[in-house]
Amino acid sequence: MTPIVLDAQLHAPARLQIATVLANADSAEFSRLREITGVSDSVLSKHLSALVEAGYVRLTKSALDGRQRTWASFTRAGRKAFAAHMRALQALVASAEQAIAAE
Repeated sequence: MTPIVLDAQLHAPARLQIATVLANADSAEFSRLREITGVSDSVLSKHLSALVEAGYVRLTKSALDGRQRTWASFTRAGRKAFAAHMRALQALVASAEQAIAAE
């Protein structure tokens, strides 16, 4: 059996939530990601920084309603890594289902 390799950069629950949002949108605003993940600003910043360091996410800043806002978006590498991670998760689920069915 081929080993199933999960991406450690995407596997943390908050990062998986961030990646899921970014896979479904061109970009997402920091406050929206904070609402979805349910983490504090500092925790979200750390997760986003880790994803930026991995080359998976790009952060941009722009003014909106007179305030500076931060927007996150996937890089091409991030989108590819997320797709590979999702395939690995699907393989893991399929393997578990086979094991359960064999009992």
